[in-house]
Amino acid sequence: MKVSELSKKLNMEVLTSSDYEDHEVTGCYIGDLLSWVMGRAQSGDAWITIMSNINIVAVASLTDAACIILCEGVFPETEVIEKANSQGIIILRSSLTAYEIACRIEKLGKLDGD
Repeated sequence: MKVSELSKKLNMEVLTSSDYEDHEVTGCYIGDLLSWVMGRAQSGDAWITIMSNINIVAVASLTDAACIILCEGVFPETEVIEKANSQGIIILRSSLTAYEIACRIEKLGKLDGD
């Protein structure tokens, strides 16, 4: 499933440039400890977190995350959005908890079409 489809189906706000919304989402990962996410998130994951500092952009880039989903209404500072735009990282936002988002992604079925 494309990030653009996921964001629409789950009614998420897109905070970054829509030029990158064709990234393919093949799974999801929930985590707030950046070093832990770096070692465990998989390429193509939608990364669900409450972290909103500038380092999330670097972690998403290193892990090749399809997007970052900020949950619980978290909103990043302008510099984070600007950095994400320059790196081609999509940031989505939702008022739902990480658990609720993951459950809704699961209800959408297999993401990679297998």
